[in-house]
Amino acid sequence: MPKLDCKNEDAFRAGRRQFLGYTGAGMLATLLPGCSGNDDSPPYPQTIAMGQQMIQQAISNAQQPVAGISIAMLKGSTVVWQQAFGVSSVPAQTAATTQTRFNIGSVSKLFAALAAAILEDRGLITLDTPIVQYLPTFSMLSPEYAKITTRHLLSHASGLPGTNGRNLFTFAPVAGYAADTQAELANTHLKHLPGELAVYCNDGFTMIEQIVLARTGQSFASFVESSILAPLKMTNSSYLTSVPTAGSFSYPFANGTQYQEFVNAYATGGLSSTPADMMNLAQMFLGGGMFQGQRVVSEAGIAQMGTDQSTGLLINPSPEWRWGLGWDSVQQPALAAAGLLGWEKDGGTAFYSSEFFVVPKAQFALMVTGNSGYDARKLAETLVLSALKEDGTIAALPAQVSVTAPPVASGASVANAGGIYGNSDSPMQVVANPDGSVVLNQWNGAKRVWTQVGAYQYRSDGWWWSNSDSASYRFVVASGTDESGNAFSYRYLMKRVVPGAGYAYLTLAVGQQLAPLAPLDSAWQQRLGTQWTLTNDSPTAVPIVILGNPPAYLTTLSELPGYVLYGNEDLRYQLFVPLSDDRGGMSVKVPGNFGRDLYEIRFASASSATALTLGSSVYALA
Repeated sequence: MPKLDCKNEDAFRAGRRQFLGYTGAGMLATLLPGCSGNDDSPPYPQTIAMGQQMIQQAISNAQQPVAGISIAMLKGSTVVWQQAFGVSSVPAQTAATTQTRFNIGSVSKLFAALAAAILEDRGLITLDTPIVQYLPTFSMLSPEYAKITTRHLLSHASGLPGTNGRNLFTFAPVAGYAADTQAELANTHLKHLPGELAVYCNDGFTMIEQIVLARTGQSFASFVESSILAPLKMTNSSYLTSVPTAGSFSYPFANGTQYQEFVNAYATGGLSSTPADMMNLAQMFLGGGMFQGQRVVSEAGIAQMGTDQSTGLLINPSPEWRWGLGWDSVQQPALAAAGLLGWEKDGGTAFYSSEFFVVPKAQFALMVTGNSGYDARKLAETLVLSALKEDGTIAALPAQVSVTAPPVASGASVANAGGIYGNSDSPMQVVANPDGSVVLNQWNGAKRVWTQVGAYQYRSDGWWWSNSDSASYRFVVASGTDESGNAFSYRYLMKRVVPGAGYAYLTLAVGQQLAPLAPLDSAWQQRLGTQWTLTNDSPTAVPIVILGNPPAYLTTLSELPGYVLYGNEDLRYQLFVPLSDDRGGMSVKVPGNFGRDLYEIRFASASSATALTLGSSVYALA
């Protein structure tokens, strides 16, 4: 999501999520740090002292201060550290406390997965039954929609386009988001076959809301509150379905104004909670579904959530992505480097960033959440591994991986690698040179030009490096035959980075090579150069209030005939394939995070020049 997403690292998110992921931190006012919490002698003195120092540095950063951060750490059934830093209200300088609630974004996806597990425990669904059996009103334009299962929804493998951006984040509650999402899906195609690949998909979790409602008669928020939050005694957690009249909350402060953020996609990112409450959830995970002697969900349900769902994917060029059900990773890379199995879920909204770690064998968990602007993954990885070393679970920290370019090598061919690579963010251009080096450019949407990312040479480890860039690149071809018997071959530009505390590489497909198409016909040619303004978001929608509803534009790339480029600083920039004179379709299948939140673009008719629909958002000619 927009940061709902998610996806494992803020820097990997794109599209509307990119705006929603970054702007909140930059608009925070100067603040007076404060803290509160448990001052008893802790069992992890070194780790806690390190964490306190790192968090104090984040909230005191003169260039990008973070208003508030809250953290909790669990060992067994004991919360060994909980503390809040900074302020919950910038104008009032109200100190944050351990009862202050933060919007935890995509960490909320774990509650959708738990809800599905509970429904299965009650015999109301099975994970591998097509959801049309529970939602007969659900439909899409691609006939394969009838194969989508609950497992697909919860493991990002459904093929749904991505995220319904309309009224996702607002400054007042907006009802009906899930129903609006289902209605929009009826008029769009799948972006890939169910189970073919996994690409971060918020709409899959939103559809869990509809399944819960259909099978129980309860709204998703009501079901989670009665079946999960109440038995877990998570008394400082709730979905903001209305303006709250009680409780302590962290408030975004932007452009001199204090707001309250509402995330209307409840299942995918809408829970407001505290790290202390999340430690109750962690105890339930560590207890195999039990909490304080009460069974909340079956042990089999917890095991399913923690099972690697990526093993059957047809296209998976990023082996470090080990999706669970709800979990981003059930083999967390930094913990795997230390020889431990760990589960991780990150989360972000327009103004908040969170990380949740559970380490089953060590009976350990950590939750950190706070206003955007700090590196939640780095903080969480650092503290989890430090604590596990301090208590003797691991003998030593794993070695940090190298970000230094190895020696130049020869022998790699890039003859077929040049061209334009599409994604959900903004297109990439690969210039393949005769000497085997490559130049990477990215589309600068604001200036409508290509901006050079860097020049890279092939190195002895099989990747292309620049001496000035810690990231490295290579090309991977995924080929085979899909379940319909159709042959496929996709060339991906892969990017390798070292996120978090630096203990493991993470590779991502950042673009798919696209072949030129027949020239655009006259109906599409006439639309090039036009600009469009969003008309049907709530006036309280975060992009409307903060960005001022910037127009989007339609254009094309001279280097890639036959495609239409559409976007702005909010939506980002995507390449569409004309499906007809009144509809443009999705052009890429990119696993991971750079193929998320794709859209179809529609006009009222082939000759219409005054109305455009993107997802469920309606635009007028500017």
